[in-house]
Amino acid sequence: MRSKGKNYGRRSGALWITLGLLLIAAALFLASYNLYDGLRAGRSAGETVEVLEGDIGAKAEQGEAEQQAQDEEQPLPGYLLSPYMEMPVKSVDGVDYIGVLHIPSLGLELPVISRWSYDDLRIAPCRYSGSAYLGNMVICGHNYSAHFGKLKSLQPGDTVSFTDMDGNEFSYTVEELEVLRPTAVEEMTVGDWELTLFTCTLDGKSRVAVRCVQN
Repeated sequence: MRSKGKNYGRRSGALWITLGLLLIAAALFLASYNLYDGLRAGRSAGETVEVLEGDIGAKAEQGEAEQQAQDEEQPLPGYLLSPYMEMPVKSVDGVDYIGVLHIPSLGLELPVISRWSYDDLRIAPCRYSGSAYLGNMVICGHNYSAHFGKLKSLQPGDTVSFTDMDGNEFSYTVEELEVLRPTAVEEMTVGDWELTLFTCTLDGKSRVAVRCVQN
């Protein structure tokens, strides 16, 4: 009986050790995958920014050339005359982008997709709602370190800018940071904030929202 008990104990111990090793291996695999996915997302965003900024720069040069040829005063941007107009988009690899987001203090320069979806969040930050023209734009991003993973490091007074596909630049200042429940969907779009950036925390238990005012 003692021999059987010892054998059972050994088998049980070996089973727990094997299970523990499997869990460690699974954790390492998940961490490695998340790191790889974040690096992939960062490279993809950088490549897209180069394409978008090239297009923005070309439009700006064209506008300057036309202005010099006409020798007239610079007309008002279209969005000031029609703030409810749709934001222009540039399609890259079948994805529509509305412009480029700059966060100097975090060293981030990111393309912004026109509309959000879970699949698109793996590519770049997405417009969640609103418009830069109406002063109520909300942008969501994945918590990749190359996307919005460092939003919580922003401080009041930090600057943020967004450039649309027509070359219009909108400058903002960080006013405050909020930590909200994952289910607090309506809270993301309330208030008189001209720009809100948000992402989920790494543990998924809350959301970080950065509230900005336009300069």
